[in-house]
Amino acid sequence: MPKIDSPKLFNLIKSLTPTERRYFKMWVDPNNEKNSKYILLFDAIEAQTDFDDAALKKLIYPEKTPESRKYSELKNYLYNEILKALQHFDEKTSVEFRIKNMLLNVKVLFKRSLFHECKEQLQKIKKLALEYEDYLALLEVLRWEKELAYTMTDIALLNRQLESFRKNELEYLGEQTTITELRNLFFKLLVELRKDVTRSKEHLVQLKKIADNNLINHPANTVSTTAHLFRLRFLSAFEKFYETSKTLLKEVAAHPHFLKESVSEYISVLNNHIVSCGQLEKYAEVRTYLQKLKSVQPITKDDALKIHRQYYLAKFRLCISSGEFEEGIEALKSHESESLHFEKFYFEKNTFYFHYFLIYFGVNDYEKALHYLNEWLNMPRNIERQDLQSLARVLNLIIHFEMKNDILLESLLRSTQRFLRKRSVYQFEKLMVQFIKDSRKMFLKDEIKKALQNLQSELKRLLMLPEEAQLIKMFDFESWLESKLTGKPFKEIVREKFNRKSTPPS
Repeated sequence: MPKIDSPKLFNLIKSLTPTERRYFKMWVDPNNEKNSKYILLFDAIEAQTDFDDAALKKLIYPEKTPESRKYSELKNYLYNEILKALQHFDEKTSVEFRIKNMLLNVKVLFKRSLFHECKEQLQKIKKLALEYEDYLALLEVLRWEKELAYTMTDIALLNRQLESFRKNELEYLGEQTTITELRNLFFKLLVELRKDVTRSKEHLVQLKKIADNNLINHPANTVSTTAHLFRLRFLSAFEKFYETSKTLLKEVAAHPHFLKESVSEYISVLNNHIVSCGQLEKYAEVRTYLQKLKSVQPITKDDALKIHRQYYLAKFRLCISSGEFEEGIEALKSHESESLHFEKFYFEKNTFYFHYFLIYFGVNDYEKALHYLNEWLNMPRNIERQDLQSLARVLNLIIHFEMKNDILLESLLRSTQRFLRKRSVYQFEKLMVQFIKDSRKMFLKDEIKKALQNLQSELKRLLMLPEEAQLIKMFDFESWLESKLTGKPFKEIVREKFNRKSTPPS
């Protein structure tokens, strides 16, 4: 039996829900003395905050040093017993597990020549697989039906059904192929969207290439709900985002049996609709759907993580857009408290750091805003959101400008200019860097005011250019400039602008 690394056992036990932990305890029968060491090890790992193998050995074998082989066997057995228990646990809630086990039952029955019982099992599997669009399972059912007819030398059945078998096989293969290709196309789109949120001309060309696909524009005659939902998700990225995402949300909710099996897609669709509402400034709907997202019952730990991450990212966006930065601070505290239930690295993302930065900037806590901006800047460069790297450097200059760190600004300006020279630069980035550079030589208020007014005028011009506007809107530079010119707090300017947008015309 291969050795199980102790951290793997630790991670497996820590991933269990309270219900799964109780189920495992019943599975191994704690009253059986033979299982006492396994339960002791399980409880000890469950109680640990950080993995400590030496402490575990000492607890399990308090009077002597165990043989490494003996301890490894104990861990192996426990690890495998947990997996077996989880398989049985999932069997009760997962249709996928039920279908797989029923197919195994067919194999067991076939081996013992119980062919009638095989057929009964296959009919049950077929009914479930059709309902849940498990085309791979349906292909396996067809294989067994042909195998049974051949083994039983049922030539009459083969004669009657062979053409039907062939047609069904091609249909199921076609549906599965369509779903697979649409899924791959959707993932390709997702990667491209994450690489560049500003929609530069080059990026839009690349997106158009992905969109010009016959599976999207000239769909085959498929009956699969799964394929239909993938198409809607794909289209929502390009046209009528709000209307398409709302339709998609209704379509997903109209198939409750799918939601019992997996809520992952529903969580993503709900989140996308929240984003679409935000883009159209339908903020009352944002709040309504945020509550719906928060109330979704997760099936897996990954579901719980997605709900948490997407709820708080949307909540932060709402607080930032509305200027309710104090509400954002309260949400951030709740987020930090709840995130203790998950691995920390899930939240060490530039998306979260950017929102933390904006919220602390909004309450004038520049020290904390700078801390999270530096966390963002110090992240390893990867494919995700490459376009925001230069924006982070521009914001870094603004923070130090606000903090009046004149000495540090000189070296930051040099490093920022070096960075920008290596890439395609937006006009707005050049303007901001030049303003910060020039401002260091200005000592009169009128001079600074005139420079701010010129920057404001240029900003309005650039906002008319779609490729520039996307980047400018990542941070509310308009409100920041207005606050510098009027002397009013940044958060008040943001709030007033939000209220003007949200108030319907009389």
